[in-house]
Amino acid sequence: MTFKNIAFGDLCEEIYRYPSYYGIDYVESGIPEIRGELIQNNGTIDLNIENWRFIDTVTADRFPRTTLREDDLVMSVRGTIGKVALIPHQLDGANMTANLLRISPNRSIVFPRYLWSYMRSDYFGQVLDHISPSTTIKTIHVPDLKQVDVPLPPLAEQQRIAAILDKADGLRAKRRAALAKLDTLLQATFLDMFGDPVSNPMGWEEMELYKTAKKFSDGPFGSNLKTAHYTESGIQVIRLQNVGIGYLDESDKAYISEEHFQSLPRHHCYPGDIIVGTMGDPNLRACIIPAHIEKCLNKADCVQYRVDPQIMNQDYACWLLNNPRTIKKASKLSLGQTRLRISMGRLKQLVVPVPPIDKQVIFSNTVRKHENQKYSQETSLKHLDNLFHSLQQRAFKGEL
Repeated sequence: MTFKNIAFGDLCEEIYRYPSYYGIDYVESGIPEIRGELIQNNGTIDLNIENWRFIDTVTADRFPRTTLREDDLVMSVRGTIGKVALIPHQLDGANMTANLLRISPNRSIVFPRYLWSYMRSDYFGQVLDHISPSTTIKTIHVPDLKQVDVPLPPLAEQQRIAAILDKADGLRAKRRAALAKLDTLLQATFLDMFGDPVSNPMGWEEMELYKTAKKFSDGPFGSNLKTAHYTESGIQVIRLQNVGIGYLDESDKAYISEEHFQSLPRHHCYPGDIIVGTMGDPNLRACIIPAHIEKCLNKADCVQYRVDPQIMNQDYACWLLNNPRTIKKASKLSLGQTRLRISMGRLKQLVVPVPPIDKQVIFSNTVRKHENQKYSQETSLKHLDNLFHSLQQRAFKGEL
């Protein structure tokens, strides 16, 4: 199939940048306003009404060119660039906020879902990086975007390609939903077995958190661990950005030398230790160091919590700390004017329920089964991601 390269501007009836205006009064209900943060990674818009803001018709009428219609596209063009979404039927008539473009495709030339698919591809991402080279605040300017070439087959072929990519993307969406459901089910199991960890309706014994630990230690501060100490390989350092809610995020690793690690024996961490993040979003979150990390070091504001196995099971403790009710309770311990954090001293005093250890172990066995299922689902999702990206590459080369 032969593709023609058509300038982006020639494919669209209009490309409009939201005007810079201030003093907007929001109302409790009315016309929904699409913001960049509502554009999700899968190219859809968060439809949870609790996350929306609304403007009245008087405000909307002042700026009619920001009104969105079904199958228009919106794209973020400043800061986080290139997030793009297709407007669904239920948001026809919505408005948009700053740092977004409204892109109205010429439907006689381009199928909107084809253009949307292309704008989510790695090819288009590379183009955007090229036309927004700033290293401070990246910005896409409309005249530059209009000059970008888009590979375009006939309309019927566009529709066929979009349908194939939609089907592949739908499989990824189902796998992501299955993963989210697994975590929801485990939280439900926790509540069913132990009840609300704050109100403690089952009357479990309660203890201060540090009394359930064999070791409770913050990471090294100040000159003991600086950026200058980091190396390209060696002993991994667990930092705040690595502490996920129930998982260790290893996408951004940092290391120190074995020699420097040995100079900080108080901060040595091992598989099975819990690392508690005490700053960020949320201010309380915990993960367990996995078995494949033989040894590591925790950084400041990443509290090492090694449970006393006679009192506390590590899986129970981790899910307890990540429970939304526990997180809400712990937020009252936060201090700081700009960046809120929970000091280790305050965290130590957090009172938590401590059920019988045999009941905690039963929950831990459930966690093991959950992790096996999750690993299988994540492996499948990676396969589907690779398939989707392969299809994208072939589609826009005319090889599909």
